[in-house]
Amino acid sequence: MSALYGIDEILAAAGGEARDVAADRVSSISIDSRELAPGALFVAIRGENFDGHDFVAEAIKAGAVAALVSRDRAEALSGLPLIVAEDALAGLYGLAAFSRSRSKASIIAVTGSVGKTSTKEALRVALGANGKTHASIRSFNNHWGVPLMLARMPADTEYGVFEIGMSAAGEITPLSKLVRPHVAVVTTVAPAHLEFFASEAAIADAKAEIFSGVEPDGRAIIGTDHRHVERLTTAAAAAGLSTMTYGFADGDVTISDYRATQGGATGHIEGHGLSLEVAIATAGRHMLANAVAALLAARAVGGDVEKSLAALASHGAPEGRGAAALLGDPGNPIRLIDESYNANPTSMRAALEVFAQMPAPGRRVLVLGDMRELGAASADYHTALADSVVAARPDRVFLVGEHMAKLADALPAALVAGRAQGVDEIADAVLETLAPGDSVMLKGSNGVKLGALVARIRDRFGVKR
Repeated sequence: MSALYGIDEILAAAGGEARDVAADRVSSISIDSRELAPGALFVAIRGENFDGHDFVAEAIKAGAVAALVSRDRAEALSGLPLIVAEDALAGLYGLAAFSRSRSKASIIAVTGSVGKTSTKEALRVALGANGKTHASIRSFNNHWGVPLMLARMPADTEYGVFEIGMSAAGEITPLSKLVRPHVAVVTTVAPAHLEFFASEAAIADAKAEIFSGVEPDGRAIIGTDHRHVERLTTAAAAAGLSTMTYGFADGDVTISDYRATQGGATGHIEGHGLSLEVAIATAGRHMLANAVAALLAARAVGGDVEKSLAALASHGAPEGRGAAALLGDPGNPIRLIDESYNANPTSMRAALEVFAQMPAPGRRVLVLGDMRELGAASADYHTALADSVVAARPDRVFLVGEHMAKLADALPAALVAGRAQGVDEIADAVLETLAPGDSVMLKGSNGVKLGALVARIRDRFGVKR
């Protein structure tokens, strides 16, 4: 196995001591005993719903060569190969900091209310065409996901891409200072997590925390398609960063001529020495903007524009964030758009705009779930979606969740084919509705669990191409 770290490096970085560890190196790092490779270091972190220490024996049996554990749990695990730190999560942070200190990679960090995962994935593709790239997986963007992804970065990485999220003020600052990016991207500011903030402006301030960790002479790349651009550019300047803005709204780089195509979308960008056509393999103005952000960030760290453009042209949307599939009869398929991972008013309207442009020989079916964490204004935000839903020209709308009752009241009664508190209550009705030629989009906050219905649709009708 190739070495990610020597055991001596782990001990020094985590501030730990080895007990019964025979191996002299580890090949990978995992916090999930079900998803580790032989030779891994298992990190036993405590989560809201689990304690990794309960799975140490299982991890060792699965092939981990050692487990990083907290001192207060070490005695109960006596006899197993352990690296004992005062706190396992703090030890992971120490290992992440060591990984960053040894790295010569160009580092990009991405945040935003909408589009950060899609932009991170676009960066993975764009930079992957330029050199060895390490990027966060899925949405590992919180207080344990970021250090885990940083600790996993191989020493010979040329480009590192890290997604940083938050649900409260003060959460991004320590993560940005851990990652120490050369470029920070803020995609947009939208009413997400408003339950925990007094205003959208406060959300913008929390997103601006990403600038606090940017390396000297670093750059901020900021989307313009929201109301808080000036607030973000001012914060970036205060942090001593040079700033580039981009978007359909006027910026240093302006996107125009958006066109949906058979296989995705194209648009033109102009500014900052660029005059280019950008093509992507998924539809949506927001997805094109995310690709442009990735192109600009890749360029800012020395990536070749032509290589990045070519890679982005075949890049589709991530699972749960606009991924499209054709199901069933190849001659008359069901068209599925999977937007099941997240939802807020901005992303919901963007997804509905994409759905409105989809070809549909058959019926147009929407399955919409609650937008969560919107605070006191939640009812108003759900009600206000009615015009966008109608504009998407659906034939049938299924609504899932408590808050969607407000949208149901605001829609023409003939459109609402069903409403339920939970996805299981409505799944059969959706499955029985769909037929060859139909188009269906599922969109809601992750907690609504529309992804389970996406899986059932795929299982029922089968992916043909």
